[in-house]
Amino acid sequence: MSRIGKKPVAIPSGVTANIADGNLSVKGPKGTLSLKLADDVTYDVQADGISVQPANETKRARAFWGMQRTLVQNLVTGVTEGFTKKLLINGVGYRAAAQGRKLKLQLGYSHDVDIDVPEGLEVKTPDNTTVEISGADKQKVGQLAAEIRRWRKPEPYKGKGIKYDGEYIFRKEGKKK
Repeated sequence: MSRIGKKPVAIPSGVTANIADGNLSVKGPKGTLSLKLADDVTYDVQADGISVQPANETKRARAFWGMQRTLVQNLVTGVTEGFTKKLLINGVGYRAAAQGRKLKLQLGYSHDVDIDVPEGLEVKTPDNTTVEISGADKQKVGQLAAEIRRWRKPEPYKGKGIKYDGEYIFRKEGKKK
């Protein structure tokens, strides 16, 4: 039994959800998101919330149950509050600047790194060592953050690179003389 799957997803006021053509679409103040429904799980939209139940007693259905409920919860949270990831840049001469729909990174390469910001996401740089990515779709926000981080992963000796806010970098001691 999935402890997560048992709880229905509450629908706040101002949010509507409906099922059509094998898709669950949720509409709210921050936009509309949709999810392709899994065959192993049944979905029931009521006035107070969306309940997710396994369609049968197979192992696959029970495995999908909690995950599908979490994906539905992410849709509702995304259209009401949205998701935000914060990246911190550490290193001499490393900086970032948001310019319209592009993010320009200077990361010690011989060239600047230009990253296109996908539709539905917003990138802000409060200062030149902080990048804030926000949007309604949790997967897109996390994917863009991972792609930015991939350009310079934090290294364990000096801690230089791009890391998530709150991420702990295990530091190593340098060479002994």
